Amino acid sequence: MPESLCTHRPTCPTADSPDREAAIPIAAHPEQGWALLCNAVLVFEDTGELLPDGQIIAPHRSFATVTA
Repeated sequence: MPESLCTHRPTCPTADSPDREAAIPIAAHPEQGWALLCNAVLVFEDTGELLPDGQIIAPHRSFATVTA
């Protein structure tokens, strides 16, 4: 798989960029909980990620605090 599948201008952030999640989805399966971004990053509904080099990014969802 290529490092980037991005063909539009301006180009999306690369897979190793801190803002990689801002890339445009090119395939999505919400019923399965994942989307493929044009920078070849797989993002999951739990906010985890799989980078093109095989690196796993753990879910990083922020949780709301409840005050009583």
